[in-house]
Amino acid sequence: MSTPSDFKCGYVALVGRPNAGKSTLVNAWVGQKVAIVSPKPQTTRTNQLGVLTTDNWQVVFVDAPGLLRARHALDRVLVASAQQALMEADVVLWVADVSRLPAAEDERLAELVRSRLGGRKLLMVLNKADHLRAARVLPNTDAYRALAPDAEWMLVSALRGDNLERVLARIVELLPVGPQLFPEDQVTDKHLRVLAGELVREAALYSLHEEVPHGLAVVVEEYDETDPALVRIEAMVYVDNDRHKGIVIGQGGSMLKVIGSRARKEIEVLVERQVFLGLRVKVRDGWRSDEREVARMGYGDARELRSGEEEF
Repeated sequence: MSTPSDFKCGYVALVGRPNAGKSTLVNAWVGQKVAIVSPKPQTTRTNQLGVLTTDNWQVVFVDAPGLLRARHALDRVLVASAQQALMEADVVLWVADVSRLPAAEDERLAELVRSRLGGRKLLMVLNKADHLRAARVLPNTDAYRALAPDAEWMLVSALRGDNLERVLARIVELLPVGPQLFPEDQVTDKHLRVLAGELVREAALYSLHEEVPHGLAVVVEEYDETDPALVRIEAMVYVDNDRHKGIVIGQGGSMLKVIGSRARKEIEVLVERQVFLGLRVKVRDGWRSDEREVARMGYGDARELRSGEEEF
């Protein structure tokens, strides 16, 4: 992998509260889905990498989980993952939902970013400008700018693509000179097996009642791509109580079929061939509060749990 001596490359962390649009931004910049998206909080549970490469630079976006108050072991993993992204990035993007005024969580986030930023550049990306009424543009933008007076800021719409090229150009300007980290045709560090499980969870997030997704996890138990025309996937959907199991399955298996159909279509786009997707549902009582169960579901390890326990 030969690169010119003035090649620029670096990690760009996207941090912010849940549902600010971080994953939508990463997918828009990369040009394909590398991070799942839904209207529900806690959609992103691990640091998702999205890689964008040209002849002169490579941006490695780190889509971090939304920062929130840690109430149990899973939350501590999310906070620890976001902390790690913030600490290791070359450039930090604070993504905020400008259609709403800042809340107490945004003030805590501002303190956290200030304490961890060091000499790195902070870009405040005020997303969802398409949802912002004209009368609220100045009050809302001024309220966010007051939280980080030294940060550069830009109004964007991830859904419409407004100003995304401008933000990307500024990111590239701030990247350090360095060697290419990933092959030019690689867009994420996640194996297709992991992405398939995430797409099943995304389908569930879109289809289920508000209270169910927080206690839902997906583990891909079999991923067989030996057949050049077909990928066979068997996945277990875990929920944290019996009532949620009934909701996920639905009457006569109707809801599980809806989830499976939606996920299968998305996975087929990803793998570019037909997919057989088998889904089962199992109860794992209180898994979000058990460090070992959280790790078994693929979210962090004990070290990350401890490092995030006192944060935010």
